[in-house]
Amino acid sequence: MWFKNLQIFRLSTDAPLSAAVVAEQLAQRPLNACSALDAQSFGFTPPRDGGDLVHVVNGQWLLALGVEQKLLPGSVVTQFAKDRAREIAENEGRKVGRKEMRELKERITEELLPRAFVRRRTTFAWIDPKNGWLVVDASAPAKAEEFLEALHKTLEALPVKPLRLARSPVAAMTGWVAGNEAPAGFSIDQDLELRSPEKATVRYARHSLDGDEIRAHIANGKTVTRLGMTWSDRISFQFGESGAIKRLAFLDVLKDENETDAANDDERFDLDFALMSGELARLLDDVIEAVGGEVVGETMSAAVATQEGAGKVA
Repeated sequence: MWFKNLQIFRLSTDAPLSAAVVAEQLAQRPLNACSALDAQSFGFTPPRDGGDLVHVVNGQWLLALGVEQKLLPGSVVTQFAKDRAREIAENEGRKVGRKEMRELKERITEELLPRAFVRRRTTFAWIDPKNGWLVVDASAPAKAEEFLEALHKTLEALPVKPLRLARSPVAAMTGWVAGNEAPAGFSIDQDLELRSPEKATVRYARHSLDGDEIRAHIANGKTVTRLGMTWSDRISFQFGESGAIKRLAFLDVLKDENETDAANDDERFDLDFALMSGELARLLDDVIEAVGGEVVGETMSAAVATQEGAGKVA
């Protein structure tokens, strides 16, 4: 159980949440298989097969949203509709108009859905009730929005808000690269993206970042929008302009500390989750400090949170 991306939200600690109560409410929205005419279905599922809907280890929670989607490409529907329109033109001697073509596509979609393949995916989220974190393992903000929307529809109360930093991640990263000095506890890796106000973009991958060329880009008005970093020689990641943390890699020195003889897969899962959640909590604290602290604002509903910045740290 190792997250690869972090879409980060703050969870109010004023009103303690109960894992048992949350699990009871999640049980009201389980994942059900798509019916013949459903294009998609979603619901909560145990993070571990046969386990609870809220998997708890050392006070840390793990949740999972399952999604089933019918694979029916729009190009397939369009081709069937064109074939049907051609048949109408040949048999009835008339051209199918735009409105009728839309109706054809709708009918064909209904006809093809029962025969479409079904793809299932799972989105995981980690909740730290004590320290007030809700973190969705998703590379795109839309996946975090999907998770929070499902959670908001299911739970009676979800006091969540985006994490707001006192300083822009772009300004912070640009300063680190321009000064060739990472914040305390971090090191700068060899991946970088720079962008000008006109959206001209320069990317470096596995490239030394201490040359004059990069400083010249910054002097000419480009700012850093993505930066590869490593925290405490334990976790490497990509820090983005929105504050999202992506491409997490838990380094061998960290995993070696957890190389104990687990009795079974369930025990190994719990050991990995406990280590991951503990390390990520420390990482997030240090990221906040490095970017200048956190702005404390009013708690908002999950729906508003997703609209104002799902997947953002700033």
